[in-house]
Amino acid sequence: MATLPFWPVSSSKLIGIARLAAEGESLRQGHAVEYFTLPARSLLNRCTGVRMPFTWTINPYRGCEFACKYCYARYTHEFMEMRDGVDFEQKIYVKQHAAELLQQELRRVKPGEEIAIGTATDPYQPAERRFEVTRVILEELARHRGLEIGLITKGNLILRDVDLLKELARNNRLFVNLTITTLNVELARILEPRAPRPDLRMETVHKLSQAGIAVGVSCSPVIPGITDAPKNLEALVRAAAAAGGKHVFANPLFLKPCSAAVFMPFLEKEFPQLAAEYRQHYKDRAFLPKSYGKRISQLMTRLRQKYGMVRGGERYGPKSPVLQREGEQMALF
Repeated sequence: MATLPFWPVSSSKLIGIARLAAEGESLRQGHAVEYFTLPARSLLNRCTGVRMPFTWTINPYRGCEFACKYCYARYTHEFMEMRDGVDFEQKIYVKQHAAELLQQELRRVKPGEEIAIGTATDPYQPAERRFEVTRVILEELARHRGLEIGLITKGNLILRDVDLLKELARNNRLFVNLTITTLNVELARILEPRAPRPDLRMETVHKLSQAGIAVGVSCSPVIPGITDAPKNLEALVRAAAAAGGKHVFANPLFLKPCSAAVFMPFLEKEFPQLAAEYRQHYKDRAFLPKSYGKRISQLMTRLRQKYGMVRGGERYGPKSPVLQREGEQMALF
């Protein structure tokens, strides 16, 4: 049964992805999350961002139920004329005809061009358990040879597809990244309310590694004053190495206006002592000063060297010289 529009605008006045979203059909509603079909016109998207080390992206869903407070991708719902940042975690769009679209579009991919899966929404969020769009995509990719594929997720549901990932890696180059921003379960619960616990994610790293899959850890975003203590990042890297992770990388938090609209009220509630400093440093920009990012990069380089992490995953983040000094917490400047 088709749902009513979420915004007071006739769908006849909408164009492109906004019109398709408005015409989507409701698939399920429960615990403040609703799923909708999305008759996508394309699945493979060319990446034009200069900060990104890959050429193509695939996102099986629009929106993400994990509801991470810092999520940068909330802006993608604005393409569908949905301006409330919370809509991103409550209105999830399931892309249709994924295999057929991908089969047609893979001819555009040239040798050496990497395809990144899950750059804007998690491919193993709860929707995947029912709709299996990610699995369909992996099945299609496994029919091809010579592809370079990166996949990033917080979802331990990826273990369902171990055999398929092994098949895919047999004739293609595959890298899997588990995002783990902190080992602190209580902190993770408020930062990433509906994502699997960090210990379950680290266990997933171990099981993927045991299955022979090239897997690593993303510590991104590093959140100033909350997750950026060098001892905490070192504990994360040490655990990733012990779990069999081959690479690790981290980038600082950045806040687009739509993300800040969700993150700042969260910060004021949970970490009020940091609110004024955040307002100052993110007032006119989405990114922190380069000096902060450089120190994070230097620290991660040092930790990779200390724990014998392979440098293959470093193309996902900046390369910098070894850290010269550490403090109890990273200073913003």
